[in-house]
Amino acid sequence: MSVAECAAFTLVPIVAFALLLWSMLTQELPLAWSVPWAPSLGIELVFRLDGLSALMLLLITGVGIAVFVYAGGYLAGHPHQRRLYIMLTAFMMAMIGCVTADDLFLLFVFWELTGLTSFALIGFHHEDANARKSAQQALLVTASGGLAMFAGFIVLTQELGTSSISAIVAELPRLHRTPGLTVALVLIMIGAFAKSAQLPFHFWLPNAMSAPTPVSAYLHSATMVKLGVYLLARLDPGFGDWAIWQFVLQGVGSATAGWAMVLALRERDLKRILAWSTVATLGALVLLVGMQSPAASVAVAALLLAHALYKAPLFFVAGNVDHGTGTRQIDRLGNLRRKMPWTAAAALLAGLSMAGIPLTFGFIAKDMIYEAKKAEDLLLIAQLAYAFFGAVTLAVAGVAAMRIFWWHPGTSVTPKAHECGASLVVPPLVLAALGVLLGIDPRVVKPVILSAAAAMPPSNAAVPAELLIDYGSMIGTLVMTLSVGAAVYAFWDPLHRMFDRMGKRADFLASEAHYARILKAIPRVAAFTTRFVQHGRLPQYLGVMMAAVAVALATAMLVARTDLEWPQWTWPSLGVAGACATISLGAILAAGIEQRLVLMLAAGLVGYGSALFFLFAGAPDVAFTQLIVETVFVIVVASVLLNLKRLGRAISFSDTRGRPGALLISVAFATVITLLFLFTTAGPIDPALADYFAAKSVPDAHGRNVVNVILVDFRALDTLGESTVVMLSLLAVLPILRALKPTRRRVETAS
Repeated sequence: MSVAECAAFTLVPIVAFALLLWSMLTQELPLAWSVPWAPSLGIELVFRLDGLSALMLLLITGVGIAVFVYAGGYLAGHPHQRRLYIMLTAFMMAMIGCVTADDLFLLFVFWELTGLTSFALIGFHHEDANARKSAQQALLVTASGGLAMFAGFIVLTQELGTSSISAIVAELPRLHRTPGLTVALVLIMIGAFAKSAQLPFHFWLPNAMSAPTPVSAYLHSATMVKLGVYLLARLDPGFGDWAIWQFVLQGVGSATAGWAMVLALRERDLKRILAWSTVATLGALVLLVGMQSPAASVAVAALLLAHALYKAPLFFVAGNVDHGTGTRQIDRLGNLRRKMPWTAAAALLAGLSMAGIPLTFGFIAKDMIYEAKKAEDLLLIAQLAYAFFGAVTLAVAGVAAMRIFWWHPGTSVTPKAHECGASLVVPPLVLAALGVLLGIDPRVVKPVILSAAAAMPPSNAAVPAELLIDYGSMIGTLVMTLSVGAAVYAFWDPLHRMFDRMGKRADFLASEAHYARILKAIPRVAAFTTRFVQHGRLPQYLGVMMAAVAVALATAMLVARTDLEWPQWTWPSLGVAGACATISLGAILAAGIEQRLVLMLAAGLVGYGSALFFLFAGAPDVAFTQLIVETVFVIVVASVLLNLKRLGRAISFSDTRGRPGALLISVAFATVITLLFLFTTAGPIDPALADYFAAKSVPDAHGRNVVNVILVDFRALDTLGESTVVMLSLLAVLPILRALKPTRRRVETAS
């Protein structure tokens, strides 16, 4: 792939970023645009750009520019580099659709598109079994959560009568908290947790590190994994004052932040260490969304931006280290600043922001979090988890920025390390430097942060008008965090050995182990279910279907029993009564006969009785069709059975054990259907259809015989179907009639 082609692909995020900046500078947010999509379902293609969407778009397009540039150098000369660019572009478009969609079902479409494109990107090296397994795991986990979320969207839409996100968020605070809304809330949270790698779905994200580094930097630090946080933040104004919302988000976010940092201490691979710290940051974001104070909304917006500006560069750094040394194992890396000075500089700048050192935007984000914690009483688990998260985050920053570049505890320093090209060095340097510059003067992004925060808090809360940085209050917390973090960094290796031993003993509790067990159980359950359900016995299939229909209809009638009425009794005509008697006689005889030929003839009485019923009910065309089909069926089946009997292959029903059950199902089915007909015919007949045909027959079909007009014009396809049935019946019996000709000729000759 040529440099010109790489530049052409890179123009896509550049143009998108420029259009976004132009819209933010020249237009007043929010902006909305819509076109009809499925009007009968009340679904539109509605896109809306507000402060939160604008912040996410800045990350998607801004970090996207760096990723596209970086990919050009990282995969230079790779035979499938063009495929990577195409999938990255498709992913970026899906992300843009996700964060601008103002309809639940439109959002779901783009949500699933991000899952499909990420599956292709994670499995980019498809010849590697680990890459295929990781891509499959990411798809199964996030798509399963997506299905739960989709069910929640359906329930939420039914409860509120609209699928518009902005309308739902505005209406929710005024609604009574029904069980349906609670179910929708839980299902949506499951989908968000799966996408943003929250407990117990946290394991898929570090395993996705088998993807190329540009993919890891784009999907797993700045964009896709934040979709769950985005959805929760988008719905926060509607659900923010619900106790279950606050308790679950704070609990799950805290547990994820703390546990992910424990798992980070178990790792030796630099990318996986960064991945676990990303999971922990996502947990911190979920925790903040679950807080009610407006300061928490500002903290969410600030941390979303800060995390992208330091974590994407650190993933780039990990890719450069792998590219320049051939390994990402921190035990084999050290003193790389001498041979990779530009990468070391990018790592240092990004590490300072990640650690929350003053004059970086990471410090601004931590100050906003500190203000949010002061404004609200957190759960004890949240306070402990965040303290542990802050300390280990600083240690992870030290490992990524200091340990492998400035110091090494062992002796196996990589001798062949070398600096990478400009396309691999400039993107992390620019993003990391931007994280420092915005920390020096946060006024540049203050409107973006406050505008995004204004879209998140509960509707009765007001967002602060300024980004207030309280250095005095922060200094004590900062010193404590730096001290504990420095201690964790200094004792990283002993802590690693301790947590690794503890983790191995507790692996049976790991979600990934349960995921593996579920995957192994699926084929076994499928095989058992297939043997149990698909046994090849057609009578049992029919019995199950009839029983299921009977139960469903009976349940529906029981639920609506207060609205059902019995019809007035009228004596049937002699013809209708005779037809019903014929049908009943045929059914009773068929239930007790064992000879197949006699059984078929008895069942034929049911068909002929039905033809008589249609005739006396005023449907001679249907009666004629039924009579012909039944006659042909009897002739064809009788000829087959007689031929089998002549050949000595006719058999009777030897196993009659299922007959009592079949009789019970038949009686139940007939009873339910009879009751259904009685209830449906009890009310007055709606004359709208009759009036329509009477009014339209002459002007539209030019016929005064309404019945003929209905058959030939309005129900032309139905009439064609009946004619086709009659013709096929004739074709079916024609070979039998032809076979009778030689017999008749032989009889005439003999006579």
